[in-house]
Parts: sequence; structure tokens; C-alpha cells
Amino acid sequence: MDSLALGELQARTFQGLLGATDPVSGLIADRWPSPSACSIGAQGFAFTVWAIAAARGWMSRGEAAGLTLKGLRTLRQAPQGASAAGVSGLRGWFYHFLNRQTGLRAGTCELSTIDTALMLAGALAAARAFDGDGPDEVELRRLTGALYDAVDWAWATTPSGRIALGWTPEAGFIPYEWRGYNEAMILYVLALGADYGPMAPSAWTAWTEDYRRSWRTSPVPHLAFGPMFGHQYSHLWIDFRGIQDAFMRELRLDYFENSRRAVVTQQAYAAANPGGWGGYSADFWGLTACDGPGDFRQLQGLRLRRFRSYAARGAHDFDDGTLAPTAMAASLPFSPEIVLPSLERMIDAHGQAIYGPQGLQDSFNPTLTRPTPPAFGAVQPGTGWVSHDMLGIDQGPIVAMIENHRTGLVWRWMREEPAIQRGLERAGFTGGWL
Repeated sequence: MDSLALGELQARTFQGLLGATDPVSGLIADRWPSPSACSIGAQGFAFTVWAIAAARGWMSRGEAAGLTLKGLRTLRQAPQGASAAGVSGLRGWFYHFLNRQTGLRAGTCELSTIDTALMLAGALAAARAFDGDGPDEVELRRLTGALYDAVDWAWATTPSGRIALGWTPEAGFIPYEWRGYNEAMILYVLALGADYGPMAPSAWTAWTEDYRRSWRTSPVPHLAFGPMFGHQYSHLWIDFRGIQDAFMRELRLDYFENSRRAVVTQQAYAAANPGGWGGYSADFWGLTACDGPGDFRQLQGLRLRRFRSYAARGAHDFDDGTLAPTAMAASLPFSPEIVLPSLERMIDAHGQAIYGPQGLQDSFNPTLTRPTPPAFGAVQPGTGWVSHDMLGIDQGPIVAMIENHRTGLVWRWMREEPAIQRGLERAGFTGGWL
């Protein structure tokens, strides 16, 4: 895939994200074209994408700052409290899903610590990008600071010194906590780097305590996490090249190299194809959390196959033959020599079914070539099952990680962000650009 084709993929994906955003509230849909609430995590990706759009000329700087400001105002002005309805969150944390018009809790979803962190990271990136003296950009930075400062990190900290996954007014705290290794590095870096009530440096030690359980030696030694998003999300904003915490210093690695090895693992898994899924090869790979064809079983030959709707899929983890383009495209900075030819071949082979004016569909499954139960997509000739929707948490990283591959822009913004610098240093990171 050459630079022009890559730029077109990036621009098309931006158009899809823009079309999924409410022009009044500035909040982005969790999925589209199906009607949905706002995903607070996708909102963080959107804030970053609007800043990239201004740099790329897809929007004017004023338009991009204005849309970012609308989203920040909606979030900041929405009331918070312990009530089950009529609020956006509690103690600075936000519910996973919000009404797109009002910014208030949608349904009975959980207050999500990781998704709040993704939103804050995106807002901080926008605040670095929109550094002008105009009133919109000044207010944008002020609201970002206010949202970050409002988070009560201690409230969500468990007795072990880790951060809880979430909370609901109906049941209290979810009985699980964020412990390594997964997408939550950005959550801990922001918690450690906060100006007001930051977590103690020991939180990073508590987070990394279980790393050894995730260590794999095959096909290459690395910290394993099956779905690719766990190797992507934190890297969208933090340039982990050449910087190391105590664990990585001991191994003479860094987290960027670890993610590169995760790409190698995904490709090797698809090439070996232990599940015998259709279409898998060294050129067709990409497992992550994504939409799937539905929750059912289907007899194929002599094998009874189990399929799922939305689920986390990963190498040597749950796999039902569903491939997600974001697993590949948002891994571009880690291993372009693997990703670029794979992307090109995927679009060449299946572009008519999965690639359109708004970018790549969320997922497809080459194994499912005959009609499925009424669910989440349709079978397309020559491709198999194709998802109906696009998801903000999958589309946003495509735009941002392509940009990091092309220019390193988001990484450059965030290397100048004091909260990121403080958080990394308090976690014990040294070397490289630090």
C-alpha cells in the first residue's frame, strides 16, 4: 500500500467518524449506522482525530477546535452524582455510554475507569494541538484541565492499590481491578501524573505484579494479550519507543517492541491457522474486540462452529474466524513491513464488500459463506459475513495510528504534555525522549 492509498484510508475513516458525531453536542456514536449512544472511550479517540483533521486540512482549525469544544462543554456541563439517572458520572468519572444529545447516562451501563481515561487522553492531545490564543482554544484547554482535575483517583482505588474496572449505583464497584498486562497503561499513567490527588508510584508496581503470568516465549518472547487493542490503545498517545520501566529494563525491551512482537504473533497464528478458519494466512490476520456474526452455532462439514456477536478475539484466545481491519491498520507503526502489504491485499481481495466512503467495515468472517441467523451483518459473495456497523473505538485508532506512522504527530504532542511526563516518571520510566 503506497502513501496515497494509506492517506485515502485515513481520510475516509475520518469522514465516517465525523458523520457519526452529533453536530450540537459534539458527542460521537458508539456505532453507526445503527442508532446508538455515545461511547466515552470513542470520544477520546474523536478528540484526537479532530486535531489530526486540522493538521491534515480535512477541517479548518476553527472547525476542528469548535467541534472539540462542543464535546468538552457537553461533558463538563452534564451533572454528576450518585443517582442512577440524570447524571453523566460520579467524582469526575464518566459512564461508559452517554445519551448523545444530553451527555447523561444511557441505560444501566457502568461507570468506566478505562473509558474515562481514553476520553481524557484524547482531550489532552487536543489541548496540546490547539495551543492558540483565540477564545475557543483557550476555553478548550481550560475545560480539558477541569475534566482531568475533577477525577477522584483515590475513590476508584482498591485496597490492593490498583484501579477498579468500574462502578454502578445499582451494585457498587465491579469486583475486578485493572492489573497488567492490557490496554490500561494509559489509565495508570494519567492517574500517576495528575496534579490533584495522584496515585502513589506503588500503583505501577501493583499494576505490573502479574506480568509474569502473561509472558510467552512463542513465537517470539513478549507480554501477551490476545486481542490486538490491548497492544494499541495506550500507544496511540504515548511514544513508548526507547523508554523503559523496571520490568522492561530487566528484559532489555520496551513496550513498543513488545507490541511489534504481538503483531508477529498474530501473523504467525493466522499463518498456522490452528482452528482451520477460512481465509487465514500470513496476509490475512487481525484479531481484536469487534462485532461478530451473532451468538449461535453452525455445523460446517464435520465441525460444529461457535460464533459470537461483539466479543474480544485474540491469537491463542477466543477465535471464531472473525477478522477486524483495525487490528491490522492500527498496528501500522509497530510493524509496517507486515501491516502495509497485508492491508493492501485485504483491500484488494475484499474491498468491494468491506471498504467504502467511510472507511473499512468493523469486521468480516470468510468462514461464514451461507446465511446466518438474523443478527449483525450479512453474507457478501466472495467475502463471507460482513458486519453492518462501524465502531468508534475501532475506527478512531485507525486514523490516529496511521498518523503516528506517517508523521509521529500525536506522539510529538503528548511528549510535551506534563501529565504524561509526570506519570511515566512516577511509574519509573527512564531513557529515550524522557
